[in-house]
Amino acid sequence: MDIDSLVARINELARKQKSTGLSEEELAERAKLREIYLNNIRSNFRQQLDSIEIVDDEKHQGRQGKLKH
Repeated sequence: MDIDSLVARINELARKQKSTGLSEEELAERAKLREIYLNNIRSNFRQQLDSIEIVDDEKHQGRQGKLKH
């Protein structure tokens, strides 16, 4: 499932929750979709952090900073 359809389904379930409520199956689906979405966000953020090169000054130039996850 691509991210756009994932977000669309999460939003659809949110609208239904506000109007009529969700069944047990829909609540489980919503939880699963939210977890998939959050894992995707975390993964993308870690990739961005891993690609950052820290340059302080001339004596430290080229040294890549290591960040803990």
